[in-house]
Amino acid sequence: MEQPVLKIAPGTGNAALTAADVHAAAERIAGKVVRTPTMRSSTLSAMAGAEIWLKFENLQFTAAYKERGALNALLLLDETRKARGVIAASAGNHAQGLSYHGTRLGVPVTIVMPRTTPLVKVMQTESVGGKVVLEGESFDEAYAHARKLETELGLTFIHPFDDPHVAAGQGTVALEMLQDVPDLDTLVLPIGGGGLASGMGTLARAVNPAIKLVGVEAQLYPSMYNLLKGTNLPIGGDTLAEGIAVFAPGLFTSKVLRELLDDFLLVSEPKIESTLALLLQIEKTLVEGAGATGLAAVMDNRELFAGRKVGVVLSGGNIDTRLLANVLLRDLARSGRLARLRIGLQDRAGALFKVAKVFHEHNVNIIEVFHQRIFTHLPAKGLVTEIECEARDKEQLDALVAALRREGYEVKQVETE
Repeated sequence: MEQPVLKIAPGTGNAALTAADVHAAAERIAGKVVRTPTMRSSTLSAMAGAEIWLKFENLQFTAAYKERGALNALLLLDETRKARGVIAASAGNHAQGLSYHGTRLGVPVTIVMPRTTPLVKVMQTESVGGKVVLEGESFDEAYAHARKLETELGLTFIHPFDDPHVAAGQGTVALEMLQDVPDLDTLVLPIGGGGLASGMGTLARAVNPAIKLVGVEAQLYPSMYNLLKGTNLPIGGDTLAEGIAVFAPGLFTSKVLRELLDDFLLVSEPKIESTLALLLQIEKTLVEGAGATGLAAVMDNRELFAGRKVGVVLSGGNIDTRLLANVLLRDLARSGRLARLRIGLQDRAGALFKVAKVFHEHNVNIIEVFHQRIFTHLPAKGLVTEIECEARDKEQLDALVAALRREGYEVKQVETE
């Protein structure tokens, strides 16, 4: 289907990145990446008090938008550089996108990853044709080694975000969104190094100078936020949004975003987790932590987006299955569906039966039972039992706890955080 032509306001864009660059990238990569759908979510719109439009970049072949920028950069290489090959430092979606399209185009791709990289990420990159070199204990050491190999082997380094060609490719996400929904008045932009936000923001502002551009980072990694806001918030920690966990944002991208962003929000880990679970439950779509941050910011700042027509990018869907299981179970615990209750009992026959009877009366399912006789503050004839259980909702769980306490039991709910 022929897409509408978007008019560009004159005099917009950074000298190194313009809306024309994004349009050129779109023509270059057309038919070689998935043109993912932009769809309205009625349920999320009702919950947020705003009109929510989701861009499903988790449906790309490598399950992330990173393919767009990697492919655009590859296609702009001359034949000599293509023949020699390219190199990057990445343990994430850039590695897979570059490897997949490089292999498809016959361009040798080398990816340097830290030795600490999980084996599954190494295997995923190799499965789409990348040659993986493990070097260093951190990303910085892997990056330094990649730049060393770039010089020694005559390879071309393709940066995951701090590159105008890469950012132009990422900007095609916004181009498609505004072709599909021309009257979007707000875009929420996940930010790590800033490539996606720079490309999308440049295109969107050129098409609609009045559009509101809101950047989002994980609260544990406010690197771009610190730079643009002049703050000194701590950076680091185990974030679920590892795809945007960047200690140092891009030099080029930070200059672009300083001129573009209207607002900048940080989202907490519990909010990212709950939003990931919400998208799976409501939209039946799987995102990684970074892919949930945009919607997390909207749901956590509803007054800021109330009544607006908001475009949100689900930027990727690569998440470890064990981690996903943990996130979903923790979300059930936060909502009161799952709980672990610590109950003090006397160590005598029938004690557990009496407790189980209260669970039965309140129709709460017992999943597992753990007895503890040694490591407890109770007298020698006492014990602590921990019961994992499943309830219909928080109200049913609260009623169970109240009933146990009326029976004289000391009850404490084990918290998830």
